[in-house]
Amino acid sequence: MELIDTHAHLTFEELENRIDEVLAQSRAAGVISWITIGTDRGHIDKVLRLLSHVAELWAGLGYHPHYANAITEADIVYLRESLRADRVVAVGETGLDYHYDNAVPDNQKRLFRTLLDIAVAMQKPVIVHTRDAFDDTMGILDEYDGKLTNVVIHCYGGTAEQTRLVLDRGYYVSFTGTVTFKRSGALREVVKTIPPERIMLETDCPYISPEPVRRIQPNEPALMVHTARCLAEVHGMSLEQLAEITTATARAFFGLR
Repeated sequence: MELIDTHAHLTFEELENRIDEVLAQSRAAGVISWITIGTDRGHIDKVLRLLSHVAELWAGLGYHPHYANAITEADIVYLRESLRADRVVAVGETGLDYHYDNAVPDNQKRLFRTLLDIAVAMQKPVIVHTRDAFDDTMGILDEYDGKLTNVVIHCYGGTAEQTRLVLDRGYYVSFTGTVTFKRSGALREVVKTIPPERIMLETDCPYISPEPVRRIQPNEPALMVHTARCLAEVHGMSLEQLAEITTATARAFFGLR
């Protein structure tokens, strides 16, 4: 069995300080490849350094909407340059987050459009973050209809109606440990409506440890097998079958070689 963690934050202190151990445990669990995400200049620097030391590691680089108030033109230039590095396979994460008041919505929208422009110019897939901002997120993505290479909504938690809209646009969804939570029965019902070929797996570590290991902190890639098992059960297939499908999807989506 081979799984790919398509969205991890391996440069966060909780994991960075024991990265060799974290990745060894991940490989032993069957999670053999990772896409680590840079969300600000500091973490982008760390991601680029980590790429040079770890095989089977790729990256997505962007600026999280929480930082939209502070992003400068120099930051955008730096991002464009960084996205040209080897094994950087996606723009993001980027998007909108209205759950917290960390950045003005207009600034978030401006930054989101800027990063989508970069994705179009570089023909890289986009990793989208949306929280309490679904309508605005989809509205901006619609402005880029036919221009973007691939779109995945990460840490997916949409309703049945939202999911129909996402799938109708040809987008993909990626699930974290939230789908395993006891209170997530409605989300698991939504999963049944999503073709397995449109699903990817992620940890969003060091956050969101899945059941039945939710108390284990920090979350790490080795624990993603529990999320995979949950999704396999929902779709009435074996863990190995789901792993084969989602891994093939991730490789094709991000162009992993």
